[in-house]
Amino acid sequence: MPKVRRKKRRFTLASVLLLATGLWLGQWHVRGRLSSPTAALVLGGDAKREEFAAQFAIENPDIDLWISSGANPEYSTWVFQESQVPLERLHLDYRAVDTVTNFTTLVDDFDRLGIKSVYLITSDYHMRRATTIAAIVLGSRGIHYKPLPVTSERPPEPLLRSLRDGGRSILWVFTGKTGSELVQLSSKLPARP
Repeated sequence: MPKVRRKKRRFTLASVLLLATGLWLGQWHVRGRLSSPTAALVLGGDAKREEFAAQFAIENPDIDLWISSGANPEYSTWVFQESQVPLERLHLDYRAVDTVTNFTTLVDDFDRLGIKSVYLITSDYHMRRATTIAAIVLGSRGIHYKPLPVTSERPPEPLLRSLRDGGRSILWVFTGKTGSELVQLSSKLPARP
């Protein structure tokens, strides 16, 4: 009989934890949908994203734009000048080397500046992976996001890429490293004799 009680107690505890986690995630998601973004995060990788962001900036004059590892600075500046968007609203950041670091390099800046909600601008085929990472990395700082996909002709990325980068994002939350940084560190270790 004691084994049955222990199993039942574990099952009850697991159920309560799952329910509590689900409720927390649900309220966080609803709050995010109701929040008003004060900035836009544009993920680099396609110049069309910056062109979309320039048009979005015209329609939303109170929103600052953060472009993470986008086109070269001259092109980015030119796109926004041509659209008559004041360059003071444009923040170019070239620290990111991949989609996970698009978020990890800027999340602390957003947190420090009190940015609690952002528009997330990237291509439609890339959005599933970007929102997976955003939920983990931005969510770790209580920052909400609203996806704004840029239309493309490409099919969605494989689910495996989202899962892989979701795992890397969780690793970053707990270690401050994204996985690619750990590989770089391990390659600098002296070779074994």
